[in-house]
Amino acid sequence: MQADTIIACDFLHIDLVDLRWVYALVFLEHGTRRLHIAGVTVHPTAQWTVQQARNLTAELRVHLESLRFLVRDRDSEYIDSFDAVFESESIEVLRTAKRPPRMNAHCERVIGTLRREALDHVLIGNETHSRHILDVYARHYNGHRPHQAREQLPPDAKDPVTPQDDPSTPRGLPQTRVLGGLINEYRYTA
Repeated sequence: MQADTIIACDFLHIDLVDLRWVYALVFLEHGTRRLHIAGVTVHPTAQWTVQQARNLTAELRVHLESLRFLVRDRDSEYIDSFDAVFESESIEVLRTAKRPPRMNAHCERVIGTLRREALDHVLIGNETHSRHILDVYARHYNGHRPHQAREQLPPDAKDPVTPQDDPSTPRGLPQTRVLGGLINEYRYTA
């Protein structure tokens, strides 16, 4: 499937309580819907962006073999060195046309999801706080949040949950609070 060979990236700006912004570099694997928060900074520079690309390729080392395309916009922080990091891994860089949000729709959608489910409900104080919120949310997104394209499985799930044979047998449904209760996760227990 072609979607399994695509990874997309985009910048996300986060409003702080002191009316400043921080920026996060977000990557999304199309096939698995796995979310990667590459980094957060107050001043994204081209060199910072290249370093985040290197960090991501090191993190995805084994998994990189299945990726063939990187979809990105024409932001000035993406310089030739950024593209070279991916091209050295045999990943072709595809640039979107100027200003069409639908050409990188999956990544734009996950950024909207990040905002709706987490960032819009939390007052974020600084870069460290925003990094914490994004990391916690990424763990939830990859480990627990269902995705329609994956038959309601989260990105890290290998097999669907099998229903219990005897419905009369009681079982627990413990709740885990994420981000101070902003998000709740549930798991069946025997």
